[in-house]
Amino acid sequence: MKNTMNEMLLKYVAGLISINVCAMAMAGCTANLTENTDSSTSLTAVSTAVDTTDTIDTVNTDDTTETVTTSLNTSVSGGLYSAGDLFTDRDLTQTADLSGAVTYTVTDGKDITITEAGVYVLSGTASDVTVTVNAGSDDKVQLVLDGVSITNADSPCIYVRQADKVFVTTTDSGNSLSVTGTFTADGDTNTDGVIFSKDDLVLNGTGTLTVSSTDNGVVCKDDLRITGGTYNVTASSKAFEANDSIRIAGGSFTVTAGTDGFHAENDDDNTLGYIYIVGGQFTVKAGDDGVHATTVAQIDGGSLAISAAEGIEATYIQINGGTVNIESWDDGINAARKSSAYTPTVEITGGDITITMGAGDTDGVDSNGNIIITGGTVNVTGQSSFDYDGTATFTGGTVIVNGQQVDTLPNQMMGGGMGGRGGRR
Repeated sequence: MKNTMNEMLLKYVAGLISINVCAMAMAGCTANLTENTDSSTSLTAVSTAVDTTDTIDTVNTDDTTETVTTSLNTSVSGGLYSAGDLFTDRDLTQTADLSGAVTYTVTDGKDITITEAGVYVLSGTASDVTVTVNAGSDDKVQLVLDGVSITNADSPCIYVRQADKVFVTTTDSGNSLSVTGTFTADGDTNTDGVIFSKDDLVLNGTGTLTVSSTDNGVVCKDDLRITGGTYNVTASSKAFEANDSIRIAGGSFTVTAGTDGFHAENDDDNTLGYIYIVGGQFTVKAGDDGVHATTVAQIDGGSLAISAAEGIEATYIQINGGTVNIESWDDGINAARKSSAYTPTVEITGGDITITMGAGDTDGVDSNGNIIITGGTVNVTGQSSFDYDGTATFTGGTVIVNGQQVDTLPNQMMGGGMGGRGGRR
């Protein structure tokens, strides 16, 4: 593409993101997403068998390339990750190019298999239907949900067996996907999500997607990106789950999860399994964790309201912006030793954080390592406000404990660690 076209595209996408950010009243959109090697702690890394009766193999394959976007706001400095490195222009485009698209109306008991790159529009209401993507490893496939409703008993409604990346894009419409019974495995693959993808998955669009599951809602075995759309997810287990990362730049989320609302975990690589949020509006009710990452949970923007046993849990938690409201009956924010790639740390450089704790052995901010506060506002109500096993650094921002502003960080030390005395210095 010519340079002039690139410039026009970047300006267009930047305008969309700017409008979305303003609409959601987000504070500070992102960081320059490279690992911060100047951090005060040592960071070693951040970086069912389905029988089909319809097969689509003739599609428009013109749009097969993507460029990494540079149009997102990079106002946050010092972040472990930056949105500019995590989302492409196509990730952030909320409408699909329908020229040459294939249109399907779902029919009861009639599965659909997609084998090549292209754009596919799905509409209609049906039961016992699985849309399977089994394309080439370099193929990009876009599924456009245009008023589609699928209810299955034991298999995913959308199943990505293979592709380079799959986009699930909603039009300005209502869409619903539901699994009502026990999931059936596909050979060695435990297909336990209403949307289940073995490869990169992007959720975006301008419409609404309602997901109901007896197990997990959306499962991605690679990177899951969400940049737009409205999502109402009810799941007996996890609402959103990914192996390598969950990256969110926009969208509206109403989540009820039996275990975790957003869960990223990689059993094979302890530098992966991170969650990055730069935009969006979240209402999360979870039986365990609202946000759970093995390595890093980084929040640069957005508005989160979390009611859960633990609000945010990861090894390294960094909050640089946005609004975070947590009601918890265990720990509000918990930096635990889940990955050897990081020292457990809670780092707050910005944002507006309110934590309300239940009675008992509960902590507002709990770190098995260190706590660093250099900016933002932290307001904790509860019996134990801070608990850390390492050191506390408090050099900027505002901290309020049970209605009183403090200039040092108290240490409950319920975990048995001989935590250092925190204070401004």
